[in-house]
Amino acid sequence: MTIAAIHQPQYLPYLGFFHKLAQADVFVVMDNVEFLRRGLQHRNKVKTSQGDQWLTVPVLHQQNQHILDVKINPDTTWNRKHWGTLTTNYSPAPYFDRYATDLQYLLQQDWQNLCALNMALIKWVMQQLDIHTPMIHLSELPTQGHKSELLLSACKAVGADTYLSGPGGRDYMDLALFDAAGVKVVWQEFVPPHYTQLFPEAGFIPNLSILDVLFCCGPDTRWFLEAPVKQSRPLALGIA
Repeated sequence: MTIAAIHQPQYLPYLGFFHKLAQADVFVVMDNVEFLRRGLQHRNKVKTSQGDQWLTVPVLHQQNQHILDVKINPDTTWNRKHWGTLTTNYSPAPYFDRYATDLQYLLQQDWQNLCALNMALIKWVMQQLDIHTPMIHLSELPTQGHKSELLLSACKAVGADTYLSGPGGRDYMDLALFDAAGVKVVWQEFVPPHYTQLFPEAGFIPNLSILDVLFCCGPDTRWFLEAPVKQSRPLALGIA
């Protein structure tokens, strides 16, 4: 059995993104579909003493533009601001120093293309979490169709007989199409785990950027990637 997962490249995605990545035998980066402004492709949330806060990469976006073609606005100091926000809010975290140098170096590069930035950060997180799933860009595959047809075409192009879908796929996927093609559909089972976060007075906030988990839990973040995750499990990780 060869399991394929397919997803748009996001900016510092949440833990569930890497959970799906870790469960797949091959991961297709959906880079030649339409960019959604104010979506997770160019922003994500971190935690502050006041609650969650968006980190947004400013982009130069045209209507109907594919993700791989989106340029970052060069007239801003977004990366300096992002690093300042991360330092201000996460420097007390137990594993901040473990990741800070590499992450700061990555963020402060002269990024011009959004997809390139996202992929560099995703690959860096994969290294930290010991994820070795091969990644292929959809734009490099001989695919056709839209929606379910496109997903099925991508599965066939990478030789997968099983498609790992997020639970939201139940709302729009044509399962009969996959069944007729002999490609099995399985559903990702991911429940956001509880762990010790900073700023307990703000309450526990699930599904933040992966950085929140990394800074608070360090290498133990790898435990949350085990398949399947059917229920959350409180861990005595990070800050007491």
